[in-house]
Amino acid sequence: MSAYILRRLMLMVPTLIGIMVINFFVIQAAPGGPVEQTISRLQGRGDVTARITGSGDANSGARQASSEIGRDMSRGGRGLPPELIERIRKQYGFDKPIGERFLDMMRGYLVFDLGDSFFRNARVADLVISKMPVSISLGLWTTLLIYMISIPLGIAKAVRDGSRFDIVSSSVVIVGNAIPGFLFALLLVVLFAGGGYWKLFPLRGIVSDDWRDLSWPALVADYAWHMALPVAAMVIGGFATLAMLTKNSFLDEINKQYVLTARAKGLVERRVLYGHVFRNAMLIVIAGFPAAFISVLFSGSLLIEVIFSLDGMGLLGFEAAISRDYPVMFGTLWTLGVIGLVVGLIGDLLYMVVDPRIDFETRGA
Repeated sequence: MSAYILRRLMLMVPTLIGIMVINFFVIQAAPGGPVEQTISRLQGRGDVTARITGSGDANSGARQASSEIGRDMSRGGRGLPPELIERIRKQYGFDKPIGERFLDMMRGYLVFDLGDSFFRNARVADLVISKMPVSISLGLWTTLLIYMISIPLGIAKAVRDGSRFDIVSSSVVIVGNAIPGFLFALLLVVLFAGGGYWKLFPLRGIVSDDWRDLSWPALVADYAWHMALPVAAMVIGGFATLAMLTKNSFLDEINKQYVLTARAKGLVERRVLYGHVFRNAMLIVIAGFPAAFISVLFSGSLLIEVIFSLDGMGLLGFEAAISRDYPVMFGTLWTLGVIGLVVGLIGDLLYMVVDPRIDFETRGA
């Protein structure tokens, strides 16, 4: 076990480096980087100094450069002097070769230094830590609810295979799977968040502004009130696959010889299902919990956070991509990459806990 864990941990290093190499050079090749974005903004405004300082840039050289650019623009918009453009390039580190910039970034990541944001007066690590609770809340509650719905539903469908209940529930599952989460989120906003009908739920944040003054019971109720719609939007499209997987796993186990033997011994059906079938059928389902959580965290939360104005990792990465805030983009990618690899390892270990017959180490994994 320990040797397998050590090998997996060692493999995480080249995997992370590979992820960062591919994304770094692909993003660098994309047009409209931070230098071009800044120049474009400056050329489109006269109040240049306010624009730069208001964005949270703590670099004094940048403020001085923006002031000079503002004066230059106010003198007739003759364009930006080359020396000021070079100063902007140096501010963002683009005066160095691309390989040197990548190595500098990776040296910082090895000591957990994610750098400073280009356009926010904050360290990237602080931004990531401050946004993580929102994304983890969405991912965790969504995954738990998906499992709480899918497992009982899948078992019920397997026991009643081919019945009217199975057919009707399959239709509901198919419809739920066909509706994109963001579309269902918009529908919930229109119906229940003041978008045209009732205003029963809030549309912003995970707690109210006065949450610090609330008692613990009131705070829990306020948190649940804010999370109801976002979590519902993410759950609706996520339980279909797991429900069908649970059903098929149970059907496969129910037809095996040990189940027939247990029934022949006179065991009641409930004892057969939950005393014998459940453990084997739930191997893939239960052990896949970490992977399901990561899937929700990576791909499911971005649009939901944007729609419901939840200040989490998805919204942070989206805003960083729009503004070309490279340190924030790569910092969030690095953080999610580390979380994904660690949770993947936990998922493999969970397989061995659920079924001791599985031993990755003896298979040379």
